Amino acid sequence: MVDLTIIATFAQQQTASDHTGHDWAHLQRVAVLTQQLLTSYPQVDQQVALAAAYTHDVLDEKLVDATTAVTLRAQLTKIYQQAGLTATQITAIYEIIDHLSYSKNLKTHWQLSLAGQLVQDADRLDALGAVGIGRTFYYGASKGAPMYDPQVPPRTNLDHQSYREVAPVLNHFDEKLFKLAALMNTPQAKVEAERRTDFMKQFVAEFKAEWQVDNHVKNN
Repeated sequence: MVDLTIIATFAQQQTASDHTGHDWAHLQRVAVLTQQLLTSYPQVDQQVALAAAYTHDVLDEKLVDATTAVTLRAQLTKIYQQAGLTATQITAIYEIIDHLSYSKNLKTHWQLSLAGQLVQDADRLDALGAVGIGRTFYYGASKGAPMYDPQVPPRTNLDHQSYREVAPVLNHFDEKLFKLAALMNTPQAKVEAERRTDFMKQFVAEFKAEWQVDNHVKNN
């Protein structure tokens, strides 16, 4: 019997001081979205998918340094074992959390298991819509990024290194977020992603319409 509470509690503790939008609330939403997607895929190991959903950001390179990640990985393995997961299940979880991020797939597309595809869809859905907008600006602020600069166009052909460089927050919508709907693995996630993306496009258009800084400078 797998006790997901042990895993969730560990994840909550690890993200307690997060101020980048990858906090406990994010992990809970990803778990809920994963659970919703699982209803259409009863063949998937639910324990693997949900454990990965709760812990997919614990070792994320943008949140923890390499040295800390080594220690955390050992702790996480013990947590998985204490929760009752088998060695095979633990291997499956690491295959998911090590390869599901957008940055890891910029140049090499990793073929995830079906469980991994569901978690990836859930994680990407939480980057979209109203919550996605809030998380985008929250993360940008944590990195000292400007909200917008019309003189700095969105970047193209990003690799892992350039993707991590600080850029205006609004550029992130074109550089990544508006592309996610087409990258969804499941039809259910794609439908929801398109709905959330439409909302974000309306927001970006309104944001740019309200941005009066350049006009003020020119007129004065």
